[in-house]
Amino acid sequence: MPISGGEILAQCLANEQVRYIFGIIGDQWNSFFDVLARKGDELGIEFITTRHEAAAAHMADAYARTTRKPGICLGTVGPGAVNLVGGVYAAYADSVPIVVLTAQNQTWRIYPDTGMTQALDQLNLFKPIVKWNAVAWKIERIPQLIQHAFRIALSGRPGPVHLDIPSDVLYGTVDQSPQIQPPNRYRRITPPTADPQLIGKAAQMLLEAEFPLIHAGSGVLRANASEELIKLAEHLSSPVSMSPAARGSIPEDHALAFNPGLQTGAFAQNCADLVLLVGGRLSDLDFWGKPPGWKLSDAQKLIQIDIAGDMIGLNREVDLALVGDAKSTLQFLLSEVTRRSEPKPPSTLLEQCQQSRDRWVQSQLDIASKDDKPIHPLRLIKEVRDFFDRRAISVVDGGNTNLWTLNINRIYEPRTYLCATESGHLGAGLPYAISAQLNHPDRQVYLISGDGSFMFNIQELETAARHNTPIVAVIANDRRFGMIAGVQHLLFDDRFYQVDFTDVRYDQVAKAMGCYGERVTDAKEIRPALKRAVKSKLPAVIDVIIDRDANLNPPELVLVGSMWLEGCKPLPVEEEKKEKKTVTEAVAS
Repeated sequence: MPISGGEILAQCLANEQVRYIFGIIGDQWNSFFDVLARKGDELGIEFITTRHEAAAAHMADAYARTTRKPGICLGTVGPGAVNLVGGVYAAYADSVPIVVLTAQNQTWRIYPDTGMTQALDQLNLFKPIVKWNAVAWKIERIPQLIQHAFRIALSGRPGPVHLDIPSDVLYGTVDQSPQIQPPNRYRRITPPTADPQLIGKAAQMLLEAEFPLIHAGSGVLRANASEELIKLAEHLSSPVSMSPAARGSIPEDHALAFNPGLQTGAFAQNCADLVLLVGGRLSDLDFWGKPPGWKLSDAQKLIQIDIAGDMIGLNREVDLALVGDAKSTLQFLLSEVTRRSEPKPPSTLLEQCQQSRDRWVQSQLDIASKDDKPIHPLRLIKEVRDFFDRRAISVVDGGNTNLWTLNINRIYEPRTYLCATESGHLGAGLPYAISAQLNHPDRQVYLISGDGSFMFNIQELETAARHNTPIVAVIANDRRFGMIAGVQHLLFDDRFYQVDFTDVRYDQVAKAMGCYGERVTDAKEIRPALKRAVKSKLPAVIDVIIDRDANLNPPELVLVGSMWLEGCKPLPVEEEKKEKKTVTEAVAS
């Protein structure tokens, strides 16, 4: 029997054991959807219809983060493809492997366009935010191109890939299906390990260091290398700091764990005479490996482990480079270290770093214990974290909300923390939470979101209700874009501009979409509200009114903002006309 391009595509995805595809249906895709309607259960594929394509890309992103398998998202030609871009960018920024599929007009009407409705050069649209993309010009090439897409998405530093498929390729037929090879026949299944001689050298450097520190990047989570990381740190009595994307690499109540941020991780980082960087690139969230977050390179050696050679020494020169997978390389490194030495006793520097960390965290917990009204953001976060169990998947979305969660919304297990860290993308939280609940129905999933970020994809509450995903979304509601207001507060003496909202009843919106909703204005009512939300067994929104003045000043924003914006404070209004250089120009310089 003739077989359509849509059916061949479905077979290729089933061959990759794809569980979910996230997106919105469109006419060009109907050949493919008809296959899923008839054979979806047999193929093991379920299509999750979202209310916006950006949310579909975010859900594919969260699927990849929580399962270590590529996520799949789909959009139709033109507007559907454009709407995917925001979500794909967030995955690209965090090096998350997703496969983006877009339908296209017929082959004889595209590249160049001949005046078709919804025409768009989708190849160049996605090119800056994917590792690779191509057009499937012929039905027979679908298997080869899908295989190449998965190969590229998972090779080296992972990331999104994109395949553009014309509608006549999806609807067209061939007499028999092209051969579809199993994954182990066309791509590497076992990851590469760094050079053994260099691993031995790294082991000796770590043992000779007075106070080595391990800094974890998100590559530790992608490689499933947390166990090796922790064992190495314990053998060396080495503190473990982490980039925001690496949270969960080590339980954050472990004695050696130091959370991201200048008040915790940076203190230990500045004491270390040698740093082992694993699966990270020292971006701006890590202060590029430079002061004030780190020592100068002549006082602090750096060993870097990364699966991608082009990430070595990206922002800071290295003393030793180990190009290889984090897990396999750490396994060999741990073996070498334990073979050469007994466990190192803790140093006095470690004790000092721990005391500094604990004092800072306690100062935050002291604030979080107060019954102030309006509710302090830290009180809200503490109540939420204390309510959910250690295995719960924690999703964070927003600007200042994200900063407040750094130290008291503790993460205890790998792949239980979801946040669009490198992109700073707002609105990913609700789609992330829904996808996480779909992937892990046996776990609690909670979202802590700012009200500004929550509104970006609020329509997905209907998706959550339709798919029976009992997430709990907690909104830190200050009725404004809190981080932008915080920066204006630092810069302009509270001359706020276009940051404030009207009072939206998010709890009532949730109820209208078939979810549980409740507003909280008293700190003592947060926990009872969470109990009622979970008892409802519905997706839930707890709308918590927080202290908008307190929310202007997360310590990390104040500290970093003061350093970055030093000397950029504007002149009084009456003197502004005399100054040629604007504040924006001063900040940029």
